[in-house]
Amino acid sequence: QVQLVESGGGLVQAGGSLRLSCAASGRTFSTLNMGWFRQAPGKERQFVAAIRWGDSFEYYADSVKGRFTISRDNAKSTVYLQMNSLEPEDTAAYYCAATGSYYSAPASNSGAYAYWGQGTQVTVSS
Repeated sequence: QVQLVESGGGLVQAGGSLRLSCAASGRTFSTLNMGWFRQAPGKERQFVAAIRWGDSFEYYADSVKGRFTISRDNAKSTVYLQMNSLEPEDTAAYYCAATGSYYSAPASNSGAYAYWGQGTQVTVSS
């Protein structure tokens, strides 16, 4: 079992930055594939970014590529999402997700992840 706790959300003006953190416990973090998803009111959950265990290969949704950066610190069992040049369209609840070393589905598919955090709200004002 893996427990995930997100932090770092808040209210920011368009063009600003935020860094989300997700602390994991319950399993060896370095062997977990990690992802970030978001969900705006009335919309489906959407893939944002993912980072693979081992080589830390990064995946991004086209909508955030070049603005967001995912990273991980295995010593701290934490994954980060650095969000720059934020836009009102980025407003959503952001969720951290984790799965074991083997992806059962593409990294961008929420079904690939077995564990989820409770979410942290990001609101970008125009």
